[in-house]
Amino acid sequence: MFRKTTLLIMFLAILSLVGCGGAKYEAPPADAEVNVAVSILPQRYFVKKIGGDHVSVLVMAGPGENPLTYEPPKGQFRALAQRDIYFLMGIPSESAWLPQIAEAAPDIILADISQGIPKIDDDPHIWLSPRLVKIQAETIANALIEVDPGHESDYRANLAAFQIELDTLDADIQRIMDKNGAAGKRFIVAHPAWGYFARDYGLEMISIPENATDSQLQDLAFKADEWGIDVIFYQRGFDEKSPQKLAMLIHGRPMPLEPLNPSWEPNLRSVSMMLAATVR
Repeated sequence: MFRKTTLLIMFLAILSLVGCGGAKYEAPPADAEVNVAVSILPQRYFVKKIGGDHVSVLVMAGPGENPLTYEPPKGQFRALAQRDIYFLMGIPSESAWLPQIAEAAPDIILADISQGIPKIDDDPHIWLSPRLVKIQAETIANALIEVDPGHESDYRANLAAFQIELDTLDADIQRIMDKNGAAGKRFIVAHPAWGYFARDYGLEMISIPENATDSQLQDLAFKADEWGIDVIFYQRGFDEKSPQKLAMLIHGRPMPLEPLNPSWEPNLRSVSMMLAATVR
């Protein structure tokens, strides 16, 4: 009887976890001068660059999560009540999250770092352009100063230093492209995240159509052969089958590009070298 009761309790506990979406969500400590939430991992890089030790950062769509399909657990929304600022990025999924954010954290400040940035066809991937990140960095600094004016000098100094880093990164990427004669050349991607990057450095991004048919892939394969392209880029967690099929058709190879890499600057440097070496 005791064994049956124990098993029943364990079974009910498992059902409880399943019904709650798995293990209980644990938020990072909200113990800094300014406690912040962001939507995607690269934003944490920007906020920490400017806020330093004065900020703690909760990331909604963390490692391995697709921000377009991510459904935050209720515990994550509740954790926002302990945050001072939510830095929006302007990605589509935020619109679905906003009602629950407002309910769970009615006093949180919403700061959209995509404001003031001219977008290409509503493309939200503005964090992949160092030139556009300079604008986003100013928005972040201003919001931190508003909440924590006592450390304004630190935030302004960090902002100035970060802007210099961004200018250096921009110049270094341009130098890599120039050295490899990449201007005006093409690359093919499965998820069109690199439009702003391509625009900034004179590349042409060709994207595989969403839910591409065999006919569409074959047409793109003919063009890839004509252009001499032998690398097809994809993003993990998105459509990986289409780029693999296309790579097989051109006897090339698929290669990942990760726009959500939390190590933002090293990632962009790596991406720039990969693209410079493979564009045609």
